[in-house]
Amino acid sequence: MAGATEKRLLELGLALPPAPAPVANYVPTVITGSLLFVSGQISRGGDGTTLTGKLGAGVDVAKGREAARICALNILAQADAALGNLDRIVRVVKLTGFVNAAPNFVDHPQVVNGASDLLVEVLGDRGRHTRSAVGVAGLPLDAAVEVEAILEISRA
Repeated sequence: MAGATEKRLLELGLALPPAPAPVANYVPTVITGSLLFVSGQISRGGDGTTLTGKLGAGVDVAKGREAARICALNILAQADAALGNLDRIVRVVKLTGFVNAAPNFVDHPQVVNGASDLLVEVLGDRGRHTRSAVGVAGLPLDAAVEVEAILEISRA
């Protein structure tokens, strides 16, 4: 039987993609104590396509927000793979969003809101979190956005 979080995803018309495999020498998640650390997830959709490019140089804020939403879905997919049940998420503690940005781009927070908003839509108050939004010169595979997360979890 699906848990409350999975039911909420269905209500929103969202489906989790398969948990993306790492693209280098790292693991996608680590559990220590009551925390789940999720490695940076890029804006690669479940269909294998990646939203790419630089914000402020061909990619607009709306497309960047969409890319960040995809990152958040990938975070949830990784959490589901690690935990077996998204209802074990007590709260999202912190997100760090990396925006592939042109030097003059200043709307990083609005881009990363795509991830923040999705997590609150899906998890309610459990999705409210602290956050950093950082502009970077480039990201793996020219992804537009990458987001990592720290989640508080309940014991199995």
